[in-house]
Amino acid sequence: MDDFIYIGKIVNTHGLKGEIRILSDFEYKDKVFIKGMKFYLGRKKEEVIVNSYRHHKNFEMITMEGYDDINQVERLKKLYVYIKKSDLKLDKGEYLDSDLIGLDVIIDGNINGKVTDVRTSGTKILVITTNDKEILIPYVDEFVKEINLNDNYIVIEPIKGMF
Repeated sequence: MDDFIYIGKIVNTHGLKGEIRILSDFEYKDKVFIKGMKFYLGRKKEEVIVNSYRHHKNFEMITMEGYDDINQVERLKKLYVYIKKSDLKLDKGEYLDSDLIGLDVIIDGNINGKVTDVRTSGTKILVITTNDKEILIPYVDEFVKEINLNDNYIVIEPIKGMF
């Protein structure tokens, strides 16, 4: 079964021609808010196809194939919007935050903990839990040297005294 990824929430309609506003903080908007992309709405995962897209203020504005009137989209307000993970085409070196959680953290060839969370505060921060503490590492090339999802590990090169 395909995994669904949450990308946002429909917060309102816009205009009379079936356009909807989606509030999204999804990290790869440029890869999902495109014409022809399949979105899945609500608990029932109703499949729709993006017909047009534009960014407006804090919102992602889309129209969908087969929806061309406000009366057709009014019922969609407050629904969550998902995509299938298999439809997301990430480039080499791009990872979803959820893919990183649970990876073993390797430092100097030894497993030193696990990634337990990924936080965003301007810069992405990896939360690494060891036996006795929680360590925050910026998710930047200076610290993160390798990510291997197949073997379930991430190689970190911390500064002296960090671990």
